[in-house]
Order: sequence, then structure tokens, then C-alpha cells
Amino acid sequence: MLRAEKEARGEPLLDLTESNPTRVGLAYPEETIAAALADRRALVYQPAPFGLPEARLAVAEHLEAGGVGVASERIVLTASTSEAYAWLFKLLADPGDAVLVPRPGYPLFEFLGGLESVRAVPYPLDLADGWRIDVDALGRQAPREARAVVLVNPNNPTGSFLKREEWRSLQALCRERGWAVVSDEVFRDYAGAPDPARVSCAAVAPDVLTFSLGGLSKSAGLPQLKLAWIAVGGPEAEVREALRRLEVVADSYLSVGAPVQWALRTLLAAGAEVRAGIQARVAANRATLEATCAGSACRLLPSEGGWYGILQIPATRSGEEWVLRLLAQDGVAVHPGYFYDFPREAFLVLSLLPPPASFAAAAAAIVRRVAAEA
Repeated sequence: MLRAEKEARGEPLLDLTESNPTRVGLAYPEETIAAALADRRALVYQPAPFGLPEARLAVAEHLEAGGVGVASERIVLTASTSEAYAWLFKLLADPGDAVLVPRPGYPLFEFLGGLESVRAVPYPLDLADGWRIDVDALGRQAPREARAVVLVNPNNPTGSFLKREEWRSLQALCRERGWAVVSDEVFRDYAGAPDPARVSCAAVAPDVLTFSLGGLSKSAGLPQLKLAWIAVGGPEAEVREALRRLEVVADSYLSVGAPVQWALRTLLAAGAEVRAGIQARVAANRATLEATCAGSACRLLPSEGGWYGILQIPATRSGEEWVLRLLAQDGVAVHPGYFYDFPREAFLVLSLLPPPASFAAAAAAIVRRVAAEA
């Protein structure tokens, strides 16, 4: 309400909630994208439940270029990762069942689960241990109705990656309980420094049925071109059965448009330029934020990837009170930690995508406000 009122009055706003890459002044190869979407092959309708073979192959080649080997026959196209979740919840759970979701995490799972009559039950990530999963605690706390574990790798917004040792322990628990794994890897292309202990793609040769998600929204910075994918991995017999059942779901929707499928190989190739621009922007803004916070009461938490920064600030106010204060007094918009289900106060979540000048101004305003009122 406060933000709407300020915008209605035409007051300037430094918006660090903006996560849409098409609205932050990044360069795009516009002519290449437009030409790819004009492919005349899209004028002929070819219904394909899992997506056109050419498009699925383009995804497999894109993943292989990033060091991930998944056969195109194990790739399923959807219109979005949200739709991918919906299809997988239909596949893996019955009404009243549960899926286990990370906390902190993106505030979407409860809604998506509810739409499928599935409960989203949170499991904690431990800040003191680099946001790792406590697999033993997960096993103790999980309800009997649990059917799958959702991973976000790297996590949104913490930027923490799943580690190999952690993954081995989780797979053992999933085998014991008969759970599948859904690994949201949309930010995989935005990793920081290399780390051999990191799991890049959970669907590569796992011991349990695993579904890795990605899409154009992040991989090419094109959220308006609705195409995402599911890469399926695990024991051969379980993969075959999952794909057989998933084909029924996919054939009921046929949701991905022909133009974006025929353009996909070109869009993914062009996405390299967009990704480079996003990575440079994120790195520059994070460096600015780190320098601005140095010596202040604002602590920038470590991150291994993604395009968000998390500030821990004094809990002299609730996160919501800090957010409202910043908006009212400084014209700075940020998200409170509770929006992402942080377990305690006080955290602010900042998009690292905005233009550097406005980002720097907003970061300085946050530090000043905290210094004045903490």
C-alpha cells in the first residue's frame, strides 16, 4: 500500500526488489532473438507431449556445454518451472500427501502445492553450517505422507549450493523412505567461484528418482518466453515408469508454444551474452554492497551463486518494520527476510540486478538508515 501510494504521487523509488532481467537496462541481442522467433516451421502444429525432439536436443546440448550430460530422451519441456512443479506434484503425490521444501526458500511452494492439494512441509537450512541440510533432522521431522524432497540448487535467495557429501546422505534417506527428489536448478548458470564439492545437476546418475529443473527465464534471461525443462535421472526402471506416467500429464496440456521451441537452440546460444551481462552486473553490485557495508552494522551474508544479496541487520526492529521504514524515509524498496521464510529477524533480501548507480545509492541509504536507528 505504501509503495503504491508513493508511486501514485510520482515519488522516486530505488527498487532493490526488481528481479526481472529485462527491466534493468541489460543489453540483449534483440535482432537475433526476433529472427529466431520468426521461424516459419512454427506455422505447422506438431503436438509433442514432451516437446519437439529438436528442442529437447537443444536443451541436452546446452546442458552438455555446461558439463552436464543428460540424454534428450530424458528431457521434458514445460511452459515454466511453476508448471514443472505442478506436473511433478501430480506425478509423485496424491491429495493430502506432502512434499518437503527448503526454509529459507522462494515463497511459491505452498501455493503450488495447495493448487495440487499437496502440503508443502518446510525443512530447515542451517545458516551456521553454510545453509546445509541437516539430513538426520529431516528424516526425524518428515511426516509419513512425504513423497518427495524439493531442493533449490543454488538456493533462492541464500545462494548456497548442494554439496556432494550432503547429496550422498540425502539420497540414502530418500532410498530408505521411497522419496523422489525435485531439484530446482534455474540459477545453476550463476555460480560464483568453482567448487569441486558442489553438485551442479542432481539428475546426473543419482541413486534415486530425480528431476532437475531449468528454463529460459534464468538461463537466457528471458522470462517472457515461456519455456522450461525437466531433466530426469535415477534408476533406469524408475525413470522409464516416471516418463511413461509423466507423458500422460504432458499430453493433457501440450503447453509449450511452437515458436519458442523452434527458436530454442538460437535463444540458448544468444543467452550466453545475456548471462555474461547478468553475471557482471551481479558481481559489480555485490562488490559495491560489500564495500558499503564494511565497518557498519549491516552484515552481508556469503553467497555461492544466484543474483540476490542478503543483509543481516540489527533486530532492533522486525524485518517488516525495517522495510517500511526504508521505503517511507529513504524511498528504498527491499524484501524482508520473512518473505522467504527466514527463521528469525532481521534479514533483508536485495536483488543484485538493478543498474549500478541506483543500486549503490540504495545500498548507501540502507547503511545510513541502520546506523541512524539501530
